[in-house]
Amino acid sequence: MAKFLRKNAWEKGGTFDNPDLFWYAKGVGVLQSRSLDDEGSWWFFAAIHGEEIGGGKFPNWNVLTGLPKVPTAPIPAADIVKKFWNQCQHQSWYFAPWHRGYLIALEEQVREAIISLGGPADWALPYWNYLGPGDQYKIPPAFTEEKMPDGSANPLYVTARYGPKSDGNVYIEIPPISEVCQGNTIYTGSNTSTPHPGYGGPRTRFSHDGNVSGNLESNPHNLVHVQVGGKDGWMSDPDSAGLDPVFYLHHCNIDRMWGAWNMVNDNPVDPTWLEGPAAMGEREFIMPLPNNRKGWVYTPKEMTNLDTLDYTYDDLSLTTAPLPQKTLAQRLNKLGAQPIENLHEKNMDLGSSSELVGANAGQVQLDGAGTKTSVKLEGSSWRSVSGSLMKASVNSLPDQVYLQLENVKGSADANILTVSVNHQLAGYVSLFGLRNASDKDGHNGGSGLTFILNITDIIDNLFVSNNLDMDSLEVTILPDNAIPNDETITVGRVSIYREQQKL
Repeated sequence: MAKFLRKNAWEKGGTFDNPDLFWYAKGVGVLQSRSLDDEGSWWFFAAIHGEEIGGGKFPNWNVLTGLPKVPTAPIPAADIVKKFWNQCQHQSWYFAPWHRGYLIALEEQVREAIISLGGPADWALPYWNYLGPGDQYKIPPAFTEEKMPDGSANPLYVTARYGPKSDGNVYIEIPPISEVCQGNTIYTGSNTSTPHPGYGGPRTRFSHDGNVSGNLESNPHNLVHVQVGGKDGWMSDPDSAGLDPVFYLHHCNIDRMWGAWNMVNDNPVDPTWLEGPAAMGEREFIMPLPNNRKGWVYTPKEMTNLDTLDYTYDDLSLTTAPLPQKTLAQRLNKLGAQPIENLHEKNMDLGSSSELVGANAGQVQLDGAGTKTSVKLEGSSWRSVSGSLMKASVNSLPDQVYLQLENVKGSADANILTVSVNHQLAGYVSLFGLRNASDKDGHNGGSGLTFILNITDIIDNLFVSNNLDMDSLEVTILPDNAIPNDETITVGRVSIYREQQKL
């Protein structure tokens, strides 16, 4: 039986009447009182998630505004920084297991502080289920109070938290935030219910800054970060996100969603995932613990199953509401194939090969009104797509079709793009991590982010209604918030790919 139970932060109305939030604030206060070079400090743990040092200064933290005041010194010894800092795994199939270990380590630090104050020895991190019923889409009120019940400063209060409209009203917009990823059935790969690159993300090595996010990471994770932080908010940038106490409640919910997903779906069995990047000669996953400051080393294999860990959740429902899932059989029927019965596709990775079938003329820049671009389709390749739709059957599966926004670059992370194809919604993408991914001296070499949107249903609709143009598709990209004159967002290329399917 699990020793610790993580519960919904909105119990008792999300106020300090909820003892989990009250003691979280007390514990966070202890960690915030410690110096930056203390491996058990709030600031040290934020830097574990992500922070860069250059010329003895922080290129990001030293310009942060708002409360609480963030220290930029004393910087730990170089070997400690190299060992612990800048570890977070993003755009990677290690995203979920790395963050699970990170939460466990932070939770132990906070629990030790709570116990030292006479608090409960079984305290556990609460989670913010912004997709839950009622007011749960709003940030719990305990995070918006300047003072604790006794009149002291509230360690959970952050002024650099601006919300989706950057007006200080912090809540989650549903949509675009959703839990549709919980309907995926494979961790890495694609099938009818699992868009590329899969629930957990693409195969990578150590990936502090990557290129393509997995479906859980794309939505809700990335979108929630940007909606909570807003313009210049700490949560909107990976390098400062760990400074905001609500960060850990957000990630606790992401971890809960992964645990719920695992109730009916499997994690990878590939040794390169189970053993982590250290098995390939790269950095290990390592965290300081209260009684082990030298470091707790862990692997994805050790994070795979909640049943083997010390904690669980009070609610591991797969979803908060039923999600309509388009099965392969339903797609074939829509395209006019004979009804298919007893077709089991749950764990099948149907993708076998991808082919570029169209691209726009080149780089486009977004302004406040967004941009429109025409994707010219290559004749013979695109005819293969329409041919696969016409011949659709269980023995001749129709192609999946993907839209890619390639090498998206910019100087700010706080925006969400709405993407449409021929006036039909293709999806939403969050620019969380864009600044780092665009830095030519960064981990990703300045190549930017790439977003993959499954537009198969749009193509099916156009085909069935006899509106599938053989020459081009029109793509519209609209920013959710205005793009200031001193910021640029560019898309290197807008492209269309077909992916052949085989059972």
